[in-house]
Amino acid sequence: MVEKVITLENVSLPEFLGVENRNIQEVAAAFPNSKIISRGNEIRIKGAAHEILKINDILNSLLQHYHRYGKVTEDNVQNYLQQEEQAVLANSKDETLVYGTRGFSIKPKSANQQKLVDAVFDNDLVFAVGPAGTGKTYISVALAVRALKNKHVKKIIITRPAVEAGENLGFLPGDLKEKIDPYLRPIYDALQDMIPAEKLKFYQETGIIEIAPLAYMRGRTLQNAYILLDEAQNTTPMQLKMFLTRMGPNSKVIVTGDISQIDLPRKQKSGLVESLDILANVEGIGFVKLDGADVVRHKLVRKIIDAYEKAEA
Repeated sequence: MVEKVITLENVSLPEFLGVENRNIQEVAAAFPNSKIISRGNEIRIKGAAHEILKINDILNSLLQHYHRYGKVTEDNVQNYLQQEEQAVLANSKDETLVYGTRGFSIKPKSANQQKLVDAVFDNDLVFAVGPAGTGKTYISVALAVRALKNKHVKKIIITRPAVEAGENLGFLPGDLKEKIDPYLRPIYDALQDMIPAEKLKFYQETGIIEIAPLAYMRGRTLQNAYILLDEAQNTTPMQLKMFLTRMGPNSKVIVTGDISQIDLPRKQKSGLVESLDILANVEGIGFVKLDGADVVRHKLVRKIIDAYEKAEA
């Protein structure tokens, strides 16, 4: 391990380090393999050389920010940490998955989203678990569209369990498809970002892209397909086992879910929670955990998630 000491000069320690050194704690949390200790006007860093360089760059950026604005907040720290992540992604090979219908590049926007992409490239079955807004579903849909466009698969199958999040499906108007469609709206939104409307309509009419409730998967063998199970925290153990055993030749499966938002009856165990334990040591399965730092919605969403996690703890 390498050690580096940074001496803070002409700096108000409370305004730079934050209340109870929280600013430095935020930096330390982003680099769990290194050790960052603040004592007096010294910050001592121990770790691998490449990580120390990154930490040093971030702390120098925060010092420049302090000398310009007179204070450093936790939000400022998070912004500089995210800039570092973006720089890492930008300096790597082109990570564009697909180009959106409006010409914009769809690519991972955080380190954990990149881990999800890498895990899918390396495994035929991947579990992606994390709170709302971390991009797990959006990136998974982009990977599926990429595979279809590159002719790696012949179809995309996207499914969700039809579990009511506090509402009752029976009271919604329309037939089963009309009742289910609102629950699948995030999937449609993602696809519409990536595939022109007419082509998406053609794909759905011809079955090249299939979006259906989980119950429709029973008894099938899903082959030459990219298969995404979304909201998997709302599956029962039997449902998830049924789904996972549908995998056929030349298939990729991504299972996404948020174990903090389970809408099943109180006494019903989540299939996702159970499968994470049962399959943890099975070779060929990838597991990726996303967290509040990966949230790509409004910056308040990350704070809301953190607040709820603290309350639940």
